[in-house]
Amino acid sequence: MRLEPTNVQQIGNELAIRWNDGTESYFDLEILRRACPCAACGGEPDVLGNISRPNTTYSPESFALAGFDMVGGYALQPHWRDGHNTGIYSFQYLRRLAEAGLSKQLG
Repeated sequence: MRLEPTNVQQIGNELAIRWNDGTESYFDLEILRRACPCAACGGEPDVLGNISRPNTTYSPESFALAGFDMVGGYALQPHWRDGHNTGIYSFQYLRRLAEAGLSKQLG
């Protein structure tokens, strides 16, 4: 079975995801933003594979969700109130975050 969300909603300061396997994950918005996988937030590798990490600064608006889009059938793209929207969180990445204890997970 291909992993997909069946429902995604913001509830207070959390993003709630119900998965097609019946599991539910609840991500604190600040943790989700700090885990942004885009190159501007997480860095990118050079030709030798060394990751150059930028110095990322945040404001209270950085952790406020303005909305999100589904990207194809494989990812979620949050839009943050500070204007940041380049992070594409694959469904597999979100589940790895949940399994690593970066979300409350039920199911």
